[in-house]
Amino acid sequence: MCILPVSLGSHESSQVPSVDRPSPPQESLYPWLEPLLSITSYMIIYSAQDADGRCICTVVAPEQNLCSRDAKGRQLRQLLEKVQNMSQSIEVLNLRTQRDFQYVMKMENQMKGLRTKFRQVEDDRKTIMAKNFQELKEKMDELQPLIPVLEQYKTDAQLISSFKEEIRNLSMVLTAIQEEMGAYDYDELYQRVLRLDSRLRNCMGKLTCGKLMKITGPVTIKTSGTRFGAWMTDPQASQRNNRVWYMDSYTNSKIVREYKTMEDFVANVVSRTYNLPFKWEGTGHVVYNGSLYYNKYQSNIIVKYSFETGRVLAQRALEYAGFHNTYPYSWGGYSDIDVMADELGMWVVYATNQNAGNIVIAQMDPDTLEVQKTWNTEYSKRNAGESFMICGTLYITNSHLTGAKVYYSYSTKTSSYEYTDIPFHNQYFHMSMLDYNARERALYAWNNGHQVLFNVTLFHVIKTEDDS
Repeated sequence: MCILPVSLGSHESSQVPSVDRPSPPQESLYPWLEPLLSITSYMIIYSAQDADGRCICTVVAPEQNLCSRDAKGRQLRQLLEKVQNMSQSIEVLNLRTQRDFQYVMKMENQMKGLRTKFRQVEDDRKTIMAKNFQELKEKMDELQPLIPVLEQYKTDAQLISSFKEEIRNLSMVLTAIQEEMGAYDYDELYQRVLRLDSRLRNCMGKLTCGKLMKITGPVTIKTSGTRFGAWMTDPQASQRNNRVWYMDSYTNSKIVREYKTMEDFVANVVSRTYNLPFKWEGTGHVVYNGSLYYNKYQSNIIVKYSFETGRVLAQRALEYAGFHNTYPYSWGGYSDIDVMADELGMWVVYATNQNAGNIVIAQMDPDTLEVQKTWNTEYSKRNAGESFMICGTLYITNSHLTGAKVYYSYSTKTSSYEYTDIPFHNQYFHMSMLDYNARERALYAWNNGHQVLFNVTLFHVIKTEDDS
């Protein structure tokens, strides 16, 4: 677009600058100026571009009073006014065009951004739907094993309802006997009530056993010691006895620290220190009914040490059991022999050459340390991260590092195994001790210098006397 400011200066024929007017092109670029060029030979036109690239034309015409009385002069003035008006209009139009162009550019950028956002929302929607579908499928897979449990609960609920009905009947008979028959018959009936109550308590007591379904946590209790060690409470102790025992490192030590409560353990208030007669190997120790059971250094011997008397009560070698890093867990640390306890008693886990380095489970008498029965599994001891017993079933993790999960279980009741998929959060990346406490129904763990607790969820099946 061409902006045409017009300059009018004084002019006399003798004072006209000597400027050679260029020959016009064959086709005029400015047809609307041709009438001006035909009017006067003294009009000079200059054209150029400003800094913004706009075309600026300058017209130098004769002085107004020179031709004021001439008809062509009037026509010239009218044309010059039109030129000025057109120049101003073109300038306004140019400004509007630039403003509109900037607005269009801005809208184009916004449209591009909006298009990108729509694509992102569409992709996110597909991703979220796929994720939600996967989570829903996982929830359904978790609920699938509960179907037979619910069926069992229906039967158990009927049995408990019959117990309640029998108690109500006995209560009515008891009232009648009290009124009519005297104290002797009342005492006999009272014994029946006690027996029934015992049956009910036994039924409820069986709820403590079950199949492992889930591991949650951990809860960090304390940060102390080296990367390897063991800590524990006594599953056989009364609810008022909450002593904690602490054994740092996996070898070359005999010092056991005792804390009266978990609060004292967190505050590091030691109540007593024991100096064992023999060093230990590994971290597979357990406290059971007031005594410490551990693997004697550089041997396959199990030692039973009484905290009350400070004496060794029993020692016994595990026949053929590998020791001193012959068949350790995957993290090493002389973890060949792992003593543990659950609801059914005491156990020891190890491996032998006779079983090709695979895990052997042995049930052990807690008093004499005599092995009562063994089960040979097909799971390599060196490929196991850690293991623990719950209700007579050994659960084995597939690693001691991040991403570990309970991968394999072996039931001593059915002498059968199954592969499992129970993840747990290895928060501090390296697990060197994992042991189940039946009283707390929790897993005690030593996690890279952190003493942590995991909660467990068990799948319960109530067994009645008729099922035994």
